[in-house]
Amino acid sequence: MKPSRSLTVPVVMVLLLSSSGCVGTGPNTQQGAVGGAAVGAIAGGIIGNNSRGGNALGGAVIGGVVGAIAGGTLGNSIDNQRGTLYRSEAEATSTVVMEAPPPLPPPQVEVVTVRPSAMALWIEGCWVFDGYRYAWMPGYWAVPPPHCRHYVHPHWARHGGGYVYVRGYWH
Repeated sequence: MKPSRSLTVPVVMVLLLSSSGCVGTGPNTQQGAVGGAAVGAIAGGIIGNNSRGGNALGGAVIGGVVGAIAGGTLGNSIDNQRGTLYRSEAEATSTVVMEAPPPLPPPQVEVVTVRPSAMALWIEGCWVFDGYRYAWMPGYWAVPPPHCRHYVHPHWARHGGGYVYVRGYWH
C-alpha cells in the first residue's frame, strides 16, 4: 500500500492554525483541535479512499475539519471549567474594576484525589469571579507548563482607585 500524501495537507493545516493560539482559548482547546483533526483526517481519508469515488483527499479534509471542531469543542469545555492558561499577572488581570471586591462565599469542602503523576501539583478549589458573581471551581491535579513552578490563585488586586480581578495563573 502506497502512503497517501492526501492526509498530510489537512493535518498540517490544522496543526498550524491551532498551534497559533486564540484569545480566550487554553491548552486543552488547542490540543483537542489538533488531536481531533489528526484522527478525523485519518478516518476521513480511509473512508474516502474506500468509498465509491476513492477520494481520500476529500474525506481527509472533511474528517480533519469535523475532528478539529469536535476536539476543540471538548477541549474548550475543560478550559472553561479550569480557566485559560495565563503566565503572568498582567495577562491574567481582568477588565473588571470595582470600588471594593465583593465578599467571598465560604470555601467548599473538597477531597484530594490520588496524584496522577509525580510532576502533578494539586490546584486547590477556589471561588472565581466571572464579572457578575462567584462560581466554585473545584480543585484538580495539573502538570505545570514548561518553565513554571507554581500556580497563583485568582485574587483581587488594588489598581488605581479600585480593585481588579486577577484570574489564576502559572508562575
